[in-house]
Amino acid sequence: MSTPAEDRRPRRAILGQLPRMYRADGSPIRVLLVDDERALTNLVRMALQYEGWEIDVAHDAAEAVAKYRAATPDLLVLDIMLPDTDGLGVLAQIRDSGPYTPTLFLTARDSVADRVTGLTAGGDDYMTKPFSLEELVARLRGLLRRTAYLTPAEDESLVVGDLALDVPSRAVTRGGEPVALTSTEFDLLRFMMRNPRRALSRNEILQHVWDYDFGGRTSIVDLYVSYLRKKLDTDREPMIHTVRGVGYLLRAAP
Repeated sequence: MSTPAEDRRPRRAILGQLPRMYRADGSPIRVLLVDDERALTNLVRMALQYEGWEIDVAHDAAEAVAKYRAATPDLLVLDIMLPDTDGLGVLAQIRDSGPYTPTLFLTARDSVADRVTGLTAGGDDYMTKPFSLEELVARLRGLLRRTAYLTPAEDESLVVGDLALDVPSRAVTRGGEPVALTSTEFDLLRFMMRNPRRALSRNEILQHVWDYDFGGRTSIVDLYVSYLRKKLDTDREPMIHTVRGVGYLLRAAP
């Protein structure tokens, strides 16, 4: 069993105190949960059902891909270590054949290299086992907010130098070339583009981009800024700059 003993029963008073979230048409959020630990999936299923969400479960890669294609979920919770194909392979198959789905990886491996591998493979967030059910729900709610899926998109377009971001289509281009971003990367870039030429502290970014309180642990900001730099600044004049002792600043390339 991978979750802590104190989290073995979903706490309705904690998990259900926030307003429920629904799909744009008012129907329940659909979640596909993929993990080969049946005790864990039973527990997580109960916690997410308290949110009023519909939960489907798969215990291996083949079942996960089949269930995803049969009914595309709104959220994917995906264990990296599966008995047939790992979760990275599952996500690659899904992203090649279906629409974008916000994905949270679960992993028993907590090294920086393992986390970076999962996120650069297209995951939007990750949690290491053992984990808190309360935190898992909070992270998933945050992913839903960041995808702008539940409500009509804002009519907002931002331009900084040769970098352009369009909120309704969630399209990003630099120098006219498209840049593919995950939902978290998109939200981080949007916040930075709303505040060009201003030094943004790591705590300020954390508060505005992530809906979950990471307890002041700002390393996740550094991680995602590094992803944006690779996608936006590689082989180009850099737009994202480190402000020593503060955080980051985005400005048009000279």
